[in-house]
Amino acid sequence: MVRRTRFADLSDGAVAAAKDVTLDTVGAILAGSRLPENARLARLAADRSGPRTATLIGHPWRGEPMLAALANGTAGVSLEVDEGNRFGGGHPAIHVLPAALAVGEEVGADGRRLIESLVAGYEITSRLGGATRTRANVHSHGTWGTIGAAVAVARLLDRDEHAIRSTMNLAGSMSPANSWTPCFEGATIRNLYPGRAGLQGILAGHLLDCGYTGLADAPADVYGTILGDGFDAASALADLGADDRPQVFRIERNYFKFHACCLYNHPALDAVRALTGAERVASETIARITVRSVPFVAQMANPAPANMLAAKFSVPYAVAAAVVTGATDVSAFLDPARQDPRIADLAKRVEVQGDATMSMRNADQPTARVSITLVNGRVLTRETTVVRGDAANPVSREERIGKFMTLAPEALGAGRARPVVDVVDRLDQLKDVRELTELLGGGGPCST
Repeated sequence: MVRRTRFADLSDGAVAAAKDVTLDTVGAILAGSRLPENARLARLAADRSGPRTATLIGHPWRGEPMLAALANGTAGVSLEVDEGNRFGGGHPAIHVLPAALAVGEEVGADGRRLIESLVAGYEITSRLGGATRTRANVHSHGTWGTIGAAVAVARLLDRDEHAIRSTMNLAGSMSPANSWTPCFEGATIRNLYPGRAGLQGILAGHLLDCGYTGLADAPADVYGTILGDGFDAASALADLGADDRPQVFRIERNYFKFHACCLYNHPALDAVRALTGAERVASETIARITVRSVPFVAQMANPAPANMLAAKFSVPYAVAAAVVTGATDVSAFLDPARQDPRIADLAKRVEVQGDATMSMRNADQPTARVSITLVNGRVLTRETTVVRGDAANPVSREERIGKFMTLAPEALGAGRARPVVDVVDRLDQLKDVRELTELLGGGGPCST
């Protein structure tokens, strides 16, 4: 399937999806590049590089592709605004695109080859993730994305089928065992998971060239016995179209985030935004808020998260911030909001319940039910199904571009963000992806 993923065979929908995902992911990286620790990591990547052929996005430096993928992938997940796929794989693009861009820039690949590699790597990441019965505390970041990044690079370099299979098994043998615990504690080592997957995905190809060998079937071993309690190979191969090509690629069935936090918050936040949009509800008039949603939210019930990262994995905080400030974008999780006593007070009155009948993969059944009980006894209730921004509940192109235009200017400057949109629009026409990456170097690290 990877070898046969060729631009000429992609539908218009797949190409458009690849462009949309590229713009969204680049926006997430640019915004995340402003965090001080990410600026320092980018500087480290530049300083420790020999050949400096890849752009450190959002910065005026360049680095070796493996280290550039590490820094860019890490930055892109830091603000929790990167896209994902509810059918499996977690967040495929932030694992795949940084590696593909870094290597594509090094070899001067054209835009069509970049699209091929992104679509193929995304597909593998999502399929492997969807076929794995993940253990309870295993985080999706970094796991299947290691193979996805390796696949993207192998496709970019036009490797043959044997080399692609061998590279996948080498990458699978390096899949990191990452847990959810850092998310809840606010330990930012968690943000390194996708970056490390990009680094190791590129490394897998180099290891193959050095003569290293991997497991005969790394996904079945690593995902079936270590990171998961089972791996269903038949599920990973299901619904492939003619000539081993999917009829509809997973990248066409993704979701874009319009709340700057963990996806498992989104069904509840969609409901809160609908309720508060219908009528103004002041926090002091609320007796309690009850959130019933997918089972995982039971782990996201801390009303007093330690920092920005932990706040993005707290349903009580995110809901309270949405009610008090009316915002669910990046600003809702920064220090001024987190230090607002009204949010802290309301978060204590948010009750979170997991519901085993609810699933993010359902498109026609509730994924959240939110009830706001007012002090006068009145109860406001709203249910949501598939989250806003998902392919099954899409937003307009203008809104997707608007999201990018809010994320990119701090790193690029107001006048340099729109040209990125224009170049991504014609990604399939680029003779060299460096036409895009040369626009993505920023003016230097964040000073705060």
